[in-house]
Amino acid sequence: MNNPPTDKITDTIFKYLTQEDLDKISLASHHDPFRVLGNQNDHRDEFLLFYSPDTSQLSITEKKIPTTRLLQSDFFVCSEQLNEIDEHYLLTRTDINNNITSLFDPYSFKPQIPDFDLHLFSEGKHIHIYRILGAHSKTINGIHGVLFATWAPNASRVSVIGNFNDWDGRRHPMCSRGHNGIWELFIPGLTAAMLYKFEIRNRDTHAVQSKSDPYAQQLELRPRTASVIRDPSTYPWQDSEWIKARASFDWLHQPLSIYECHLGSWQRDDNGDFLNYRELAHRLVDYIKETGFTHIELLPITEHPLDASWGYQTTGYFAATSRFGSAEDFRYFVD
Repeated sequence: MNNPPTDKITDTIFKYLTQEDLDKISLASHHDPFRVLGNQNDHRDEFLLFYSPDTSQLSITEKKIPTTRLLQSDFFVCSEQLNEIDEHYLLTRTDINNNITSLFDPYSFKPQIPDFDLHLFSEGKHIHIYRILGAHSKTINGIHGVLFATWAPNASRVSVIGNFNDWDGRRHPMCSRGHNGIWELFIPGLTAAMLYKFEIRNRDTHAVQSKSDPYAQQLELRPRTASVIRDPSTYPWQDSEWIKARASFDWLHQPLSIYECHLGSWQRDDNGDFLNYRELAHRLVDYIKETGFTHIELLPITEHPLDASWGYQTTGYFAATSRFGSAEDFRYFVD
């Protein structure tokens, strides 16, 4: 077990922080966890503080520097050999079931969203905000992870929760980027297919709710409601000849006949289940060619909760519904 801290360490901690700071972190109600945790704060030259529930031991991996548990809490403090610790340090954690994991501390990474993007968003002029908000794969100083961002202007605290942190809102509270209402956090080590939501504490009522990401690029199939981390697409598009021909194509003087289609009710398999986008690509395109239509107009393919609807009750504008497969499957259909 970690040794208890000395009175000197405790006195140093409370020179910079208050008991209220620690209480708010442990109760998941602190609006600025970067002021308390990690090394992005004014006490980084004197100690590093970590909050790690259900942990028996925690150490800085590279130098095998131990941490000490603070006041019988879930806080761990390191005050030794600080000048030998890298900017982004790897932690080794032993949980209460003796499972050992290694992870980079999210609170060693500075906020990533540029001020210019925040300024444009505040003015309502950011036309590519979907590239900022949501969950996006990112590599910082050679360390791969996921940058999460969401807009929650009436929140006093927002956390990323998921199957990578036991859906525990205490583990990954986000950084508030000021009065624009945007919150962000880079979590290293996360990969595609992991599930997540945002846990939001209301500033006025203090109610805590878990919300799917409105900018998610993938969502679970109903009735499950979590958002899904997705890597950037590597789909090999096969439309180079079509793109080349389009440059000299006189579309204004060509026939136009549009077939409007709802994929879920157009055709199903022998068991009555939905077809995959790849199956639909061949069945539907062959049918369209045979019947003489020139274009296909799809009813909404964005994610929605009710199979009986045509998709207009959208829950994710940036996620093709998983009823018919993955985003790569949908790209195949378009291709």
